[in-house]
Amino acid sequence: MAEYQVIFQPSGRRGVIAEGTTLLAAARSLGVSIEALCGGARACGKCRVIVAEGKFEKLGINSAMSHLSPVTAEESRLLTEDERERGYRLACCAEVRGDIVLTVPEESRQSKQVILETGRERLFAIDPVVKAFPLTLSEATLDDARDDARRLLDGLSSSYRLDGLSLNWEALRALPETLRNGGWNVTAIVSERQESREVIRVVASGSAAVLGIAIDCGTTTLAAYLCDLADGEVMAKASRMNPQISYGEDILARISYARSEKGGREKLFHAIIDAVNDLAAELTSKAGFSMSDVYEMVLVGNTAIHHFIFDLDTSYLGRSPFAPAVRGALNVRARDLGIKIWPAANIHSLPIEAGFVGADNAAVILAESPYDSDELRLIIDIGTNGEIVLGSRGKLFSTSCATGPALEGAQIAFGMRAAPGAIEKIRIDDATKEPRYKVIGMEKWFPDIEETSARGICGSGILDAVAQMYRAGIVNAAGRINAKCDSKRIRKGESGKLEYVIAWASETAIHRDIVITQADIRAVQLAKAALYVGAEYLLEKYGAERPDRVILAGAFGSYIDKESALTLGMFPRVELSRVCAVGNAAGDGARMALLSREKRMEIQREAGKVAVVETAVEPDFQKKFMNAIAFPPI
Repeated sequence: MAEYQVIFQPSGRRGVIAEGTTLLAAARSLGVSIEALCGGARACGKCRVIVAEGKFEKLGINSAMSHLSPVTAEESRLLTEDERERGYRLACCAEVRGDIVLTVPEESRQSKQVILETGRERLFAIDPVVKAFPLTLSEATLDDARDDARRLLDGLSSSYRLDGLSLNWEALRALPETLRNGGWNVTAIVSERQESREVIRVVASGSAAVLGIAIDCGTTTLAAYLCDLADGEVMAKASRMNPQISYGEDILARISYARSEKGGREKLFHAIIDAVNDLAAELTSKAGFSMSDVYEMVLVGNTAIHHFIFDLDTSYLGRSPFAPAVRGALNVRARDLGIKIWPAANIHSLPIEAGFVGADNAAVILAESPYDSDELRLIIDIGTNGEIVLGSRGKLFSTSCATGPALEGAQIAFGMRAAPGAIEKIRIDDATKEPRYKVIGMEKWFPDIEETSARGICGSGILDAVAQMYRAGIVNAAGRINAKCDSKRIRKGESGKLEYVIAWASETAIHRDIVITQADIRAVQLAKAALYVGAEYLLEKYGAERPDRVILAGAFGSYIDKESALTLGMFPRVELSRVCAVGNAAGDGARMALLSREKRMEIQREAGKVAVVETAVEPDFQKKFMNAIAFPPI
């Protein structure tokens, strides 16, 4: 019987599945949790998946709707015509007939991924670009027949000394009725950017909520914050997977898809904009407001994500000299991007530093402000696309490292995102080689509990596992599993290569042994070597042997065991007490830019001073990289 590659996103789980197997059965066999309230009886319509069509060069497969069995009568009944056109299928109905890449949408997932939304408290003055100004205007009469726009602008000038303002078309359209229905008592919503100062809306007094949204658009996840622009209060938070992951787990794969697939760029654009709209709707609903109450949005992401959001050509980012379409800060109307907040609202992005050092890195720099410190700081934002900053007052260097998705659970035999059921922490006894592990969603560690509901291993667990295997002598300095190690957990896998069993099938929810393979260890080595070499080059350019402090930013940096990271050589060795995690610094920086004009101008100045190092073009890069693969680096 024929077998085909089936890949489920955003979990990154994949496997070879026999022809004729339903997608629901395939998902269960691979440990992918899909909602199926009817148990697969084709009655509930909850097991929805989305087919990603096109050639996925990095995955080495071509995915198409024709690689599944035809749409069934049940699907025609339970899915709308629009959903079917957008590639939706029911996993209980669709059978595998070829290689396929699928997305399990948010509503179909049984367990939500744990996404870091929080950072840390940061002090700065609240002075947003958009503010509300209450006005009481004189009524139009035969003796005072000024037009409504002039009357409004004169009122803002006399009451608040706001001169030189223009009136946006969106505000002008509703102005006559708003003035008269409000009895000439209104509130003007004014946007004061450097390049333009305008009234973007006029509402009846007492009804003005002036909100803004900041979103950290990561390669894998999106984290969003709804803020009251008057006082800076975070009124709601929300997060979700980046739906672009269906088109490639890393940035280069997505750039390739956008370039080579017909309509690829358009699909990537609409995927991220739809996610932004979903987040805006969720945030405002949580806080009891309307999306039209949002007047400013700050989006940050790496350079490719930035280009996808603003519908810019990414073709030239994937080839030397990796030149972006634009480096400066961007301001675009919400209506022009299809973002469904107030149409005249501004969508702002922080500046880009270089081809692969994007606006998210600028946001991290703003949040941590190493340019105001005498201490030499190494800031590492660990993700699918790792970004590193080194510097102190007056001297900053940065670089980008293609760490790949291994540290987020992808391309690992039993890897998964950080969601309930993922093994997140591991300890291995040096003498017995027996593991203890903790699963997300459970308080106790195995073996203190008989069943763990484990489904796989997330990034922090993978890092722990490899570090613990090295400490226990199961893995040597070269990353090879020791065949002479006396433990029943070390065995040959289906590939014929050695693996280490973390959890036996009887302990897991997928009824399969969860293992760390030789290939998994290699993937960790490649990821950590990329980060180490990046940091090493920045230190070399700066003229220092080691940093005074290492700052770990982002979700992965917050959850990993710092000692495990030091053991493997993820970054240059410093005292453990000098390593700290700061949460979602990119999200914090985006929020600061949303709430402070001064901070927005500050990062525009400082980003232009950062010296970007392209490590891959350094003549000794390959030598350094190979040395950095060892545990610890040579």
